[in-house]
Amino acid sequence: MQDDDTAHGPLAGFTVGVTAARRAEELGALLRRRGATVLHAPALRIVPLADDRELLTATQDLIDHAPDVALATTAIGFRGWIEAADGWGIGDALLKTLRAAELLARGPKVKGAVRAAGLTEAWSPGSESMAEVLDRLLAEGVAGRRIALQLHGEPLPGFVESLTAAGAEVVVVPVYRWMPPQDIAPLDRMLDVTAARGLDALTFTSAPAAASFLGRAETRGLLPEVLGALRDDIVVACVGPVTALPLQARSIPTHQPERFRLGPLVQLLCARLPSTARVLPIGGHRVEIRGHAVLVDDELRAVPPAGMALLHVLARRPGWVVARADLLRALPGSGTDEHAVETAMARLRSALGAPRLIQTVVKRGYRLALDPSADTKYGR
Repeated sequence: MQDDDTAHGPLAGFTVGVTAARRAEELGALLRRRGATVLHAPALRIVPLADDRELLTATQDLIDHAPDVALATTAIGFRGWIEAADGWGIGDALLKTLRAAELLARGPKVKGAVRAAGLTEAWSPGSESMAEVLDRLLAEGVAGRRIALQLHGEPLPGFVESLTAAGAEVVVVPVYRWMPPQDIAPLDRMLDVTAARGLDALTFTSAPAAASFLGRAETRGLLPEVLGALRDDIVVACVGPVTALPLQARSIPTHQPERFRLGPLVQLLCARLPSTARVLPIGGHRVEIRGHAVLVDDELRAVPPAGMALLHVLARRPGWVVARADLLRALPGSGTDEHAVETAMARLRSALGAPRLIQTVVKRGYRLALDPSADTKYGR
């Protein structure tokens, strides 16, 4: 028998939400390649500050009063800073200033941007962690030193405060700003799907995106429903610990790969999501119930949302009879006509391709045809 993950991909049958503004296409492609259905809605947009007076003022101040240390935190931000300075005619002066400073680069991508500008970093943390950078600076001693900090694009809790408390003068360089998306409709649809628990996983690649997602939920009055879904039913995957902070502040469990990259993030989901599937021996078949599809033996079967809603209710107590009234309440947009259950059940059986997986119990309801050998295990 062919392994279903090999045939269909480890994420087949699962729906994954992508909130990224940058590199969303790359992340989406990686997920689809492994079988996932992807729902994309940027939670924010990045606004370059090439024409921003605040960035110009900070840059000119550094040129006029050279820093002892300069910290580059993101590749896109560092490149944008150099390009903006070139546009103002002070690019060479900025490079000269940075060349004279102790230049620190947070991670390999930032090192690449630094070297592409003709500069050489003095040091870079192996962990890509701002906490490691802070530890190094404090260990060196920062009293009386002037430190230029290219902002990470998100708040750095305690970072600036710790340096200032240790006697440093910190000059922040705001290279870009996070703003709400111009078209808010996709984000609102994502929030609706999240609140309805229609996602199996939700990914975040920046802390501002996570904060924006939760902020929009609160604005729309959906925060309790969204928090409940993220805490109980949806796997929340973050590219790193900084990204996870706004979510953890709301007591949302998060998962992060050991390496803070898109590839490891996808591999984390490939390992995590299949483990959430319910696997049951039903009607002589191996049935694996995933988010929006079912594997019957080694065959992936797409199931309509109403059918999946019924199947999830039946699978909570496999082999037990579930009344039509209880199944009706589980249907999306359920009304009062129990005939809707019969219609959805007929479509579910057809989608599964094995009608005998679900038994009709006359005048009582429906049940999964759990194999006799599994009765004890599943609480019959």
